[in-house]
Amino acid sequence: MSAATPSFDDGLDRLEALVQQLEAGNLSLEEALSKFEEGVGLSKTLQEQLADAQRRVEVLKRGLGGEYRAESQDGMDPGDPA
Repeated sequence: MSAATPSFDDGLDRLEALVQQLEAGNLSLEEALSKFEEGVGLSKTLQEQLADAQRRVEVLKRGLGGEYRAESQDGMDPGDPA
């Protein structure tokens, strides 16, 4: 992650702030377009960070005992009854 790339949490906070500013509806067209453009770029960066984290988790899970097992997000085996 470069110095210009925000942490995931900071980026998410900034994206939420941009959405609130856009939803308020008191920006000029030029300001709104600028905020929207920033938000799209930030969204792409955050998606890349999430994909990278997912890849890292998959690598770690494969390394545990040499086998890989897909799990649901809550940590339960999707084949196990609740």
